[in-house]
Amino acid sequence: MTIPIRIDFVSDVSCPWCAIGLQSLEAALAKLTDQVAVEMHFQPFELNPNMAAEGQDLAEHLAKKYGMSPAQLEQSAEAIRAKGAALGFTFNMGIRRRIYNTFDAHRLLYWADLEGKQSVLKHALLRAYFTEGKNPSAHETLIELAAEAGLDGARARAILASDEFSQQVHEREKYYLQQGIQAVPSIIINQRHLIQGGQPPEIFERALREIAAAQP
Repeated sequence: MTIPIRIDFVSDVSCPWCAIGLQSLEAALAKLTDQVAVEMHFQPFELNPNMAAEGQDLAEHLAKKYGMSPAQLEQSAEAIRAKGAALGFTFNMGIRRRIYNTFDAHRLLYWADLEGKQSVLKHALLRAYFTEGKNPSAHETLIELAAEAGLDGARARAILASDEFSQQVHEREKYYLQQGIQAVPSIIINQRHLIQGGQPPEIFERALREIAAAQP
């Protein structure tokens, strides 16, 4: 018998550690398919909610936000690339030059959850930005990714041309901020247990086994 577990994965599509955390979590879940039945929901968090539509040079942004020197930026980028590679995710650092506003991507992810396609779209968005260097705020890119995820492209276009799901996304962002979530990824299991950061698969596996074993 499998134990039902809910996971709320709070993250941003422009966060490299969120991509690493998701790959790691899914590696852990692959070892537990006969023990847990997971219901996964991707929840919105914007690292840069005030980012302009045209985005910002990535190196400039990181240097300003975190005070990182060029050498530190290079070291961090290599650490991220290596961790991603070890988990089967490709970070093409050379083609990812800018960081963008991600609110519209979160609106589509909210809709995709209603349509049962959220995980597929989430993976497509992460791959588009980190592997292919695409702009995750560009509407044509978002429409293309939605269609590739099995969603209705015309419906995606209509959503993006309106403010549909904006209120819902803002409400969810506010809720998690009020819960004390200040960094991502934040993985909330059964709405009670919190694991933060791009942890290795064994950390997720151990936590999930313990939580499943403790359930009545």
